[in-house]
Order: sequence, then C-alpha cells, then structure tokens
Amino acid sequence: MHRSEITVDLGALRRNVRTLRRALDGSHLWAVVKANGYGHGAVDVAGAALGAGATALCVATIPEGLALRNEYRVERIVVLGPAGSNREVAHARDAGLELVIADAEIPEGVRVHLKLETGMGRYGLAELPTPPAEVVGLMTHLATADCDESFARTQLERFRVATDEFSHLTRHAANSAAALHIPEARLDVARCGVAIYGLSPFGTDPADDALEPVLSWQSALAQVKQLQPGESTGYGRRFVADEPTWIGIVPVGYGDGFRRDLTGAEVRVGGELRPVVGTVSMDSFAVRLDRELPVGTPVVLLGHGVLAEDHARVAGTINYELLCGIETGPLRARRTVVDG
Repeated sequence: MHRSEITVDLGALRRNVRTLRRALDGSHLWAVVKANGYGHGAVDVAGAALGAGATALCVATIPEGLALRNEYRVERIVVLGPAGSNREVAHARDAGLELVIADAEIPEGVRVHLKLETGMGRYGLAELPTPPAEVVGLMTHLATADCDESFARTQLERFRVATDEFSHLTRHAANSAAALHIPEARLDVARCGVAIYGLSPFGTDPADDALEPVLSWQSALAQVKQLQPGESTGYGRRFVADEPTWIGIVPVGYGDGFRRDLTGAEVRVGGELRPVVGTVSMDSFAVRLDRELPVGTPVVLLGHGVLAEDHARVAGTINYELLCGIETGPLRARRTVVDG
C-alpha cells in the first residue's frame, strides 16, 4: 500500500509551455526533460510539451535520449551533456539524436551543436572553430540568468561576437530565467526546463510569472497523539513540548524524498498550514497540530499552495533538487497522471 501519492497535471504543464512561448515572442521552445522530467516523468511530460508547441526535447545523456526515442520516433532530441563513448555515439547516430560537443572531435554522421564557454566555467569550447556540415547549432550556457542579469548579458555579448558570422545556424543560450526576464537572450531557441514544470527559476512564487506547479504530493496522518510538557518527538529530541501539544505523524520521510532538512517547513493538514517539527526520519515526520484531528486527515506536502520554493528556502537548496529527489514506485509513492 502506498503511503503517499504524486499527481502530475499535464494540463498545467501545457499551460506553462504556452506561457513561455508567449514570452519568447516567436523564438522556439525546446523542453528540457532530463532527470526523468525533473522527477515528473519524462515520457509523459515530453508528450505534453510537444503537444503545446515545444519543437524539440533536451536530455542530459545519450541513454536518456535513447529511452525517449523509443516513444518519440521522429521528434528532435538534443543531448546536452558530454557525448560519452564511441559506442554511445554510434547508438546516438543510429537513433537520430543530436549531440552537444564541448571539447572533443566532432563525430561524423551526427547532427551536433557546438557549445561555447562564455562564463559558466564548465563544459565548452574556448574558441569556436569553423563549423563543418554536421553542425546545426551553436550554444552557450548562462550561469546567472536567475540572479545576476548583468553577468548573463556579458555572456550573451561574448556569444554574439563569437557567432555572428554563423547566424545561419540555430543559436541558443536562454534557460527558463532568461526566457522570462532577458529578452535579448531568446535568440532562435530557448531551452526551458524548470519553468515548464511550474517551478520558479527565481525561487519566488511561480504565479509571479504566470506559472502553475505541475506536481502535487499528498499523504495522510497515520497517528495523532498529544505530547505532555517535557515529552519529545523524533530523533535527538529536537522538539520538546512546553505545553500539552497535539502532533500528527505523516508516513513519509527522507527515504521518499521529503528531506531531513525540511524541519520547520509548512505542510497543509486538513486544509491548514502546519509546521514540521522534530527530526525528519527516513520513513516519517511529525507536524504540530492546533487540535486533535482524526487519523487519515489529508496532508499536502507539495501543491495546492504549498510551494517547492518555500520548502527549498527552509532546506537551503533549490526547488529543482527537491522535485528530482522524490521517490515513486511500488514501494514508495503512487504516481498518477491527470489532465487538468
């Protein structure tokens, strides 16, 4: 029996894609579905994104691309990460994947995008060679579009100077943050990941940019008890009651992806926001209640006004990481796909 349920709303994802396409004002949108669609399910979200107007899919690895190719036979699939072994490149060639080349010899018979290093400090060519026929695109990776637009614009200028003579090729630099807030970054294509899932690239309320969270996560109270003054809950006695206090135990923990550092975050219990108290365990955590509630009362961990961005601030991380860390499957959360 599942202890929690993940719901993925493909209707919300399509609306996010359309919102981004309006912001892009004619530039193409490529949907980034790496890491199993940021934990949402790559195959399902890829289909929804394509149906809403995305013109290509982006993944991190060749195996990810091959898995999608089994479902999407003719759509463009771009592998953003390193090309891998010769054997993997051969598989990519046979499957018609497009590869990003950042520091290696350009393979023959594969459509490739050359990646120019402009300030991210990771993969990328220091100088752009004259592109051979296999090259269909030129790209760079913005480091600070979500937090320092000035440096992002510096990167964009470096990219423009290096690629102006090759403007007949597809040029792409924008991520979700740049697609939304830096118009000059949009170029021919924007590679949008986090925003299509209704997550804010700026760590703010997604509604600020007309985005809708796609994933919700719900469980229920498994036990309700009253602590007396001096009694505690959880490892390390991090929460000790100073007065008679009702607590509820939720059968979800860091083994499910509800992180250990989410103590202090708020979840919605029976429609009301309540704080997580004590230490989050592998398989459970406690919430402080304002009254006795029945076992089985719904608990919303994410969605319906409980924002991944708020959880991320408590945990000192980013919304992407929280969503990618949720475990689904027969032994953990049930996953349901809806079209709202």
